[in-house]
Amino acid sequence: MATIKPFAALRPRPGLAEKICELPYDVMSSEEAREIAAGNPLSFLRVSKPEIELPPGTDIYAPEVYTKGKENFQRLIADGALRQEAQPCFYLYRQVMGKHYQVGLVAVASCAEYVKGVVKRHELTRPDKEDDRVRHIETLNSQTGPVFLAYRAVPTLDALVTKTVAGKPDIDFSAADGVRHTSWTIRDTATTQRIEQEFGRIPSLYIADGHHRCAAAARVYLKRKETNPHPVPPLRDHPLPSGGGETNPHPASGHPLPIGWGEGWGEGPNAYFLAVIFPHNQMQILPYNRVLKDLNGIELEGLLQKLNAVFIIKAGGSGKPSRKHELGLYLAGKWHALNFRPRFAATTDPIEKLDVTLLQKFVLDPIFGIADPRTSKRINFVGGIRGTAELEKLVNSGEYACAFSLFPTSIEDLMTVADAGGIMPPKSTWFEPKLRDGMFCHLI
Repeated sequence: MATIKPFAALRPRPGLAEKICELPYDVMSSEEAREIAAGNPLSFLRVSKPEIELPPGTDIYAPEVYTKGKENFQRLIADGALRQEAQPCFYLYRQVMGKHYQVGLVAVASCAEYVKGVVKRHELTRPDKEDDRVRHIETLNSQTGPVFLAYRAVPTLDALVTKTVAGKPDIDFSAADGVRHTSWTIRDTATTQRIEQEFGRIPSLYIADGHHRCAAAARVYLKRKETNPHPVPPLRDHPLPSGGGETNPHPASGHPLPIGWGEGWGEGPNAYFLAVIFPHNQMQILPYNRVLKDLNGIELEGLLQKLNAVFIIKAGGSGKPSRKHELGLYLAGKWHALNFRPRFAATTDPIEKLDVTLLQKFVLDPIFGIADPRTSKRINFVGGIRGTAELEKLVNSGEYACAFSLFPTSIEDLMTVADAGGIMPPKSTWFEPKLRDGMFCHLI
């Protein structure tokens, strides 16, 4: 069952949140981040992508990058732009993007349960990206961006959320991209205990986005557990109850602590990772489209003949698939609707029936010669937030030879794959809206 905890979040001053909070570090290049943060000394990109303050061309994994991030983080705290909650709390984080609305619970979740598989993944991670987040967490002694989690919706939690968001929010702003971000704090002890109990009955949590952040937090936890197997959580994460009683000294500060203080924290704050947890029926998944550098030496007509063996092809259309097992192909200035022939999708295997799997198995590998999309330089991926117009632009520019647009993977498919212990092909899902870095931080 899922273990979550309230925590004393480090948060922006409400009037500064719009200037501080930024898109995640991994959805933009260093050049794009430098442009976004220009003229804004409060931008959290100076913490999450601190290479923007160093000379262009600096290795983004160089030690001085992490040092600069720590320096900028501490400056935001020292200047009062980021302030820590006085006691452990849960928080609600609402995002509104056009007509889409989602509200997640902000909490810390168990690293040990990630290791055990209670917190389930659906993607593989890259060692270099894991190493980057490990160094960032260790240098700042903080998790500064949340993992995006999902759970199968629970009516009692839905009712609690509805009641809370009817109250006055702590933070409420609309970002430059038009997405509205609002948060509330849940301080009442009875309510926080009820939330913990409700999640204690939920069998699994699912990583929607943030696999590298989650893996990195778990690595830091395991490393620190090995070097210090019995740490005590800091006072900020577990304030002292009022009244007297027997005490033991805090092993670091000597401060008198009630007997049993800190129980339930396991190995301390290191044992938990920052998360925003959404009910599955509020998730919005956009397609993750593919663009190919070349046609693998195949002439146009020959390519269409090969594709005809896999798809029922119809020329024209908008390029936006309307259902599962339908793709769009943009080639030579024209869109084609591609529907997998029934025999290719005739499987009950949750991974094998995904459109991203079918495309890779029957098209990209045997026809285009792209055996491993993780390492091939002949393929790139375009998030669905950019639309089919971006695919047309890339192909029309001559930089790419063709593009495939996909129908979005469903959250039900994701959870089914994760429950089976499976790993989805790379770039299977694109979640929107993205959680803003700097909205909540977890000091460890």
